[in-house]
Amino acid sequence: MRLFMSTTTNKVDGKGRVSVPAPFRQVVAGTTFNGVVLYPSLSVDAIDGCPMERIEELSRSIDQFNPLGDSHTSFAASIMAAATPLAFDGDGRIQLPEDLITFAGITDRASFVGLGQSFQIWEPEAFRAFQAKAREEARQKRDDLRWAPPRVTQ
Repeated sequence: MRLFMSTTTNKVDGKGRVSVPAPFRQVVAGTTFNGVVLYPSLSVDAIDGCPMERIEELSRSIDQFNPLGDSHTSFAASIMAAATPLAFDGDGRIQLPEDLITFAGITDRASFVGLGQSFQIWEPEAFRAFQAKAREEARQKRDDLRWAPPRVTQ
């Protein structure tokens, strides 16, 4: 399993184009869609991003709710209706949709933040402030982290 790791800040041009870090592009290389899917985060003022396969998993999770219930409608409208698949151009860039740029408060730079199986795109100063708080919370809760058992491969 390839993971999104590290933090990289790149310039956003006047048209909203930004270069996706090469290690992030490598995570999705060889998958069914040569690009990423972006949507507004439900937990922070940033953009959530993932490969197409991950958004398909998320869709299956949403489908576990009663299809006529409020939870299904809320998650589907908040994530699936707002999700935008963006293919990489020849230079490894994507064009961030204006609504996502506004949502995350991004102007001329964007920080790509690896989160394992997904990533986020932040306004750089906002991420630095968030990361400081997150690090402190993680320090306080470090004894709660449990190691997952190793995956058995054949």
